Amino acid sequence: MERFSSKDSATVTVIGGGANGLFTALDLALRGVKVVLVERGDIGSGTSGKFHGLLHSGARYAVTDPGSAKECAEENEVISRIAPHAVRDTGGLFLGITEEEVEFSERFLRSLDSLGIKHRVMDRGELLKAEPHANPSTRIAVWVPDKVIHGYDLLASVAFTASLSGATILTQAEVVEIQRGSELKVKILDRLTGETHVIESQIIVNASGPWSFKVTGLAGIGEVPVLPTAGIMAVFDRRLNNMVLNRLRPPSDGDILVPYGEASILGTTATVVDDPDNFSIADEEVNLLLREGVKLVPGLAQAKVSRVYASVRPLIANADSGRQASRDYLILEHEEVPGLISVIGGKFTTARLLGEKVGDLVASKLGVKERSKTRDIRLPGPLDLDPSWVSPDMREMVGKVLARRGSLDEERYITSLYVVLSTIAGRKRWSSGAI
Repeated sequence: MERFSSKDSATVTVIGGGANGLFTALDLALRGVKVVLVERGDIGSGTSGKFHGLLHSGARYAVTDPGSAKECAEENEVISRIAPHAVRDTGGLFLGITEEEVEFSERFLRSLDSLGIKHRVMDRGELLKAEPHANPSTRIAVWVPDKVIHGYDLLASVAFTASLSGATILTQAEVVEIQRGSELKVKILDRLTGETHVIESQIIVNASGPWSFKVTGLAGIGEVPVLPTAGIMAVFDRRLNNMVLNRLRPPSDGDILVPYGEASILGTTATVVDDPDNFSIADEEVNLLLREGVKLVPGLAQAKVSRVYASVRPLIANADSGRQASRDYLILEHEEVPGLISVIGGKFTTARLLGEKVGDLVASKLGVKERSKTRDIRLPGPLDLDPSWVSPDMREMVGKVLARRGSLDEERYITSLYVVLSTIAGRKRWSSGAI
């Protein structure tokens, strides 16, 4: 990454290089706002890089959180249109296995109807033909337009597009101090060199997810309504389902199996943690996940778990438990520190919409008339990359990778270009022209 000077300025500083922060930076850059994004790790190294890969149709929250469900349904279509290279249209199934789940299906179907979410009831024969590993005791199966999203592919494309559009993206740049005043100042620790730098800006957007309370603490703000909630996922060594499989019940533990590449990912749990930097995966949580998972797909009992990972989600603190917490989001303006805005909650599926709404708020404060463009912009994938877009020192490498198109190993090489996109995004500074 090309490093920044000891003192720089931006109209807006975005803190956090996950989905919410990146889409916010892209939205503002496309409006012509001078924006810098700082991320203490790498792009997508936090929550956005550790979910289960579901691009929600809205069905999962149709009964319990219809507002969030409706947004998911709409954004599912938007993301599929603007980033088709990152989306796999697998479809999804909700399986009712118990009597309680069959009873719940009546509310579920009514909710889908009221929200306009496409769905179709399948008979058992059709279900087992499509999903031979599904629980044969399933009593009702409902198809919905769930999809799989390759998160890093999307994030790399958003970061690259934001960079091309004028945003500055700084990775390995940790916020260590926020200074109040007529101009807000963010003190950054360059984790590669150990040097510190200051960025002055009119507005700061805190999009640091479950770490948001730590960022506001640097500005002297006591509490924000965030509930850091850890969710565990288990990756199996083979793919046991073709579509996304859900239990037909309110969201709970071990109730979703996502087909991801050649694997299946079982999720998830919800445990509130005090510190997103300091938590562990308990054996009993993993065992709970697996016990519930085999009720959905009995074959999981014979499959090997290749790895287990966890992410901490920044849920809104309006409940005693992570499972009861809303999957909606809040955009907070902090009266104590004028110009500081925090984003709490949200989902990967709705990150673009959240970025648009933050962009609307920031634009209104700055007097910017440009409207959001992220709903219609086509995000480039690896095959859209042109070597002329990059600096000479990377041009040869990009050209060699693109030259592998049509070869036996095309997919392996093209996949590596997502890392290239992410790296390129982090090299751009303030100036226009080649990265």
